[in-house]
Amino acid sequence: MKELLNDYVQNLDTYIMFKIKQQMLELTPELTSKGRAPVNLSMGAPATPPPDFVYEKLLESLHMPMFHSYTTPKGENFLIEAIAERMKRRFGVDLNPKTEIFSLIGSKEGIANFIRLIINPTTVEKDKDIIMVPDPGYASYSQMIKVSGGLGYSIPLLKENNYMPDMEKVLADLEKEGLNPKKVKAVVLNYPNNPLGAVATREYLKSVVDFCRKHNIILISDAAYVDMTFPGQEKCASIFEFEGAKDIAIEFHSFSKPYAMTGWRVGWCCGNETLVSFLGKLKSTIDTGVFKPIQYAAAKVLNSKEGDDYIIWSNCQYEKKQKIILDGFSELGWDIEAINPPKATFYLWLPIPKKYTSSVDFSQDALKKSGVVLVPGVAFGKYGEGSVRMSIVDSEEKMHEVVSRFKKDGFYFDR
Repeated sequence: MKELLNDYVQNLDTYIMFKIKQQMLELTPELTSKGRAPVNLSMGAPATPPPDFVYEKLLESLHMPMFHSYTTPKGENFLIEAIAERMKRRFGVDLNPKTEIFSLIGSKEGIANFIRLIINPTTVEKDKDIIMVPDPGYASYSQMIKVSGGLGYSIPLLKENNYMPDMEKVLADLEKEGLNPKKVKAVVLNYPNNPLGAVATREYLKSVVDFCRKHNIILISDAAYVDMTFPGQEKCASIFEFEGAKDIAIEFHSFSKPYAMTGWRVGWCCGNETLVSFLGKLKSTIDTGVFKPIQYAAAKVLNSKEGDDYIIWSNCQYEKKQKIILDGFSELGWDIEAINPPKATFYLWLPIPKKYTSSVDFSQDALKKSGVVLVPGVAFGKYGEGSVRMSIVDSEEKMHEVVSRFKKDGFYFDR
């Protein structure tokens, strides 16, 4: 039956995180029997529960009149207005709730549908619309573009460019490779970054806004981690804090990471009225929005003291866990100063030990010998080879356990 599927999904691969999880499950009995029950540091999902406040508000809403009926894809007014308040309170950004905000069934869904919205699908390579994506970057971006009939082009995030590449140079390189710069439809920006944890300066963000305005390119800002900065660090910005951004940008926000609500599937997009409107039109044909009680709980937590306190608390926890890993891996021979650990997110991007030439090989050995589940850097793009991503989301006890296993099993950086 494969021949009856459309041309864009014929060679689609299973999402890397699901493949890793499946292998972990298959190996669990064997690993457990030898005292190496899996420690899963692969998924970018908080292991702690959401704030109690969210549960309370969910329960409060379950018996409200009409709360189990169809909702609207745009989102109930109480959610949209809470989002507008949050954007103003957190970023100083003014948004029109009626025209510049739309609810999402998680930001991943929103980004995927927006990519479908802007690409004119074709199987002819030279005619494909291009979306420029960070590399290393969220593994789903390239697949979203592929199934929409477009072409993803790597924006190299490298230590040499401080993970903030010159976009004019990236565009020039694209043209040198024989691609048509006029086919570039959008740039995806993701800071703090998955998988690197890297943040961008305000000056850099403004330069990308200016670049997109100059070339009439849509700016897709994936702000899923924007609230996940460690204590004492400058808070990350919304792209709409910069003049002219509303001319060309749409931004995607999520409840998943800051509030540990990954399974609740709720988020929002905001920004340019035309872009938000057309995404809304597309979504109105394919979904009927988020369950109202979830919207209610989400709306209540957004501007609550409980929600703000939870974000501060969880970021403190991630900083502590990061220190455990960094101290332990320093003892294992990793040069922590050279790694330049991020001050945001729950990700660590680590070089593979010297004896390995492949991030896949190191990840496989770490799983099969030590039961430590990592993600090979190559899963995040061609510039990811030579590194692995570690999600420091489990308990502090598990972080110590990872270090202990690596020492016992001989995973040292230089031998």
